[in-house]
Amino acid sequence: MLQLLNADLITPYQIKKANLLIQNKKIISIGNNIHQDAETLDLTGKYIAPGFIDIHLHGGGGADLMDGDVDSILKIAESHIKYGTTSFYPTTLTAKDEELFKLFDNLKIAISKNNKGARIMGVHLEGPYLSANQKGAQDERFLKEPIAEHYKKIINSSDYIARVTAAPEIPGALELASFLQQKGIIASIGHTDAEYQDMLKALEHGYSLLTHFYSGMSSLKRVNGSRVLGAVESGYLFDEFNVEIIADGYHLPPELLKLIYKIKGADSIVLVTDAMRGAGMPEGKSILGSLENGIEVIIEDGVAKMPDRQAFAGSVATMDRLVRNMIKLADVPLTEAVKMATLTPAKIMGIADQKGTISQGKDADLVILNKELEVEIVIVEGDIRYQKG
Repeated sequence: MLQLLNADLITPYQIKKANLLIQNKKIISIGNNIHQDAETLDLTGKYIAPGFIDIHLHGGGGADLMDGDVDSILKIAESHIKYGTTSFYPTTLTAKDEELFKLFDNLKIAISKNNKGARIMGVHLEGPYLSANQKGAQDERFLKEPIAEHYKKIINSSDYIARVTAAPEIPGALELASFLQQKGIIASIGHTDAEYQDMLKALEHGYSLLTHFYSGMSSLKRVNGSRVLGAVESGYLFDEFNVEIIADGYHLPPELLKLIYKIKGADSIVLVTDAMRGAGMPEGKSILGSLENGIEVIIEDGVAKMPDRQAFAGSVATMDRLVRNMIKLADVPLTEAVKMATLTPAKIMGIADQKGTISQGKDADLVILNKELEVEIVIVEGDIRYQKG
């Protein structure tokens, strides 16, 4: 048993002082009791938050998922745990089918060996069914239309696929969403030129999430003199759409963070790092994607940029930084900022029965923070996997 005493627990609704008792990977009691036979940590003056859940993460610590090997996958898991991420969904980029199949095989091995890092919950396929006009840093050579024969081959090749990002305006993308629903996989909209009518059809066919809101996404335009809504405005208009935001202070400025929060609210917003291999690494040249087929980028000013510096190329953010930013830059209450990194992603990914809040019977995934919201201890399923210093 592990006992955590005298901390301020961050719930979705309030901050309260309580003791926690952990046993067999679970939180077994919350209250004022003290158990004499338990290992004890006195956390006076500290916060305990639920473990952060990152549903869009490409890499970190010098490794990228598209490197494809077991060691790289484990390095990502181990590099992000020190920033409070206890669960994550590693995310692909557009690539050759053979790269994906190799990655799926090694992901299975990495999951079985991962006893030091954040828990791998499933994989997020970002592409290859994306708009070339909104490709961003995605490699256009590997973009495809979603033909049933192809996407069924990809998706049926792994049990770990939890989410697929696609552009719903592309022929075949609505049928793809229907297939994903049958498989219990989240259909997400991203790298898209969709207009309002495309977004309405997407909603009706099961798309429910907008990938890195605003980035690689159509907005209001004129067609024959009339204004036509894009994916951004449709994301605001339809309450059914949840949105990801990269709150690193660069992809979205503070005033835009405030607007998104004001309109969508913490129950519909999920904080994501969208981090590439440069997260947790020094500034300078780096590679987005695999070392073999990736794109050279530059890390500077706290963000990854394309070599011409005309566009961002993923982020180097960490989850703790996103939470702090929502409080400091967007004036969001602590409980709401933490919710966007915990309960909201847990609900979106269908794991809220296990994770996302500090509740009796749930997994003991916890982050101990000091009053400056810096990570000091990280616990995954009752196991202390990181301790500062």
